[in-house]
Amino acid sequence: QVQLVESGGRLVQAGGSLRLSCAASGRTFTIYTMGWFHQAPGKEREIVATFRWGSGDTYYADSVKCRFTISRDNAKNTVYLQMNSLKPEDTAVYYCAARTYDSGSYLSTNPADYNYWGQGTQVTVSS
Repeated sequence: QVQLVESGGRLVQAGGSLRLSCAASGRTFTIYTMGWFHQAPGKEREIVATFRWGSGDTYYADSVKCRFTISRDNAKNTVYLQMNSLKPEDTAVYYCAARTYDSGSYLSTNPADYNYWGQGTQVTVSS
């Protein structure tokens, strides 16, 4: 079992920055890939960024490239999402997810590929 707890979401003005955290506990040695997803009201859950636990390889959605950065603190088993130049369209609930099996896409962008999820943290960007 892996437990994921997100934090850091809040109300911020457009152009501002936030850093979201995802603290992983339990059998973290079984994690292959971590991902950040977001879901706006009435929309499907979408990929934001993914991080390969062993290699550190990353993937970013086109909408967040050059604005968001995913990273990890090994000692704390925590994955971060640094969000800069925020836009109102970034408003959503942000979820951290982990995949503990290694099949299919190396840096999966499909929510169905992830088998552990956090509870989500709300990010609201005002214009």
